[in-house]
Amino acid sequence: MKTRWVQDGVFTLIEDVNLLLTPPENGFFWIDAGVEDLEILQTLFHLHDLAVEDCWSDEEQRPKIEIYDSHYFIVINSIRFDDEEIFLRALNIFLGKHFIITVTRQKINEIRALKPFLWEEEVNSPDRFLYHLIDLVVDNYVAVGSRIEDKIEKLEEDILMKTKKTHLNEIIGLRGEILWLKKVLVPQREVIATLNKKDLRLINPQLQKYFGDIYENAVKIVDTFDTLRDLMGNLREAYQSSVSNRANEIMRVFTALTTIFMPLTFITGVFGMNFENMIGLDISHGDEYVLGFMMFIGIGMYVLFRKKEWL
Repeated sequence: MKTRWVQDGVFTLIEDVNLLLTPPENGFFWIDAGVEDLEILQTLFHLHDLAVEDCWSDEEQRPKIEIYDSHYFIVINSIRFDDEEIFLRALNIFLGKHFIITVTRQKINEIRALKPFLWEEEVNSPDRFLYHLIDLVVDNYVAVGSRIEDKIEKLEEDILMKTKKTHLNEIIGLRGEILWLKKVLVPQREVIATLNKKDLRLINPQLQKYFGDIYENAVKIVDTFDTLRDLMGNLREAYQSSVSNRANEIMRVFTALTTIFMPLTFITGVFGMNFENMIGLDISHGDEYVLGFMMFIGIGMYVLFRKKEWL
């Protein structure tokens, strides 16, 4: 657990947690904690039992906001995409009048990236800290959406160039990730809508319009992932069409080869019969004539098929 006193964007580490009992005259406290620290923090800040229980729970928490007398409890999800799988990491936030607590189970990049913004903007209140944090989380969804779109375009090019069996697994896996992510985006959008529209005493009314800007981005993100879901459906149809076309090409080649060899098989069948009296058996170099004739027929049919664009 790291405890900081934030004053105009400047951080001061606090070693003695008992100092958190007295609200600072200027600035606020930021406590970056793990779930194991909640027992101490609950006593210090009188955190609600239900909120603490949600943080301890191993079950996946949907994004939400709970309003209590002295603080708010907010759950949002940070996103990470490693080109193979989408990861969501719960970010639990306790917002008070003079403090903000971030509780996570894993490291979240947005928290580390937040510090320069706090210093540059000279952040001096926990609600403004919350704004910058959620803004970074939403911006990261935009970046991940762009990367997924690029991956879909590259996958489409690969399918059109040369279809592989592995492409279908990639399509199914990525489409499942997008559908799963959609279930999170909608409630997360509603959390941001609450921060924007509802009268919340712990959030400065002048700051709420900034949450409105984040809400607009959240709406665009939901629309973007709707589009990505449709693109995955189109990509699957393109894969199936490509497989069908490839199968038709193979069957066309096999049919052409079979047709070419049909007269050749007939000739070899006739002259391969075990009769003593057959036309052409007494001709000198007859076998060479027959082989030449067979070659002429084969090449002639091949040229004809190429001219007709059957091969």
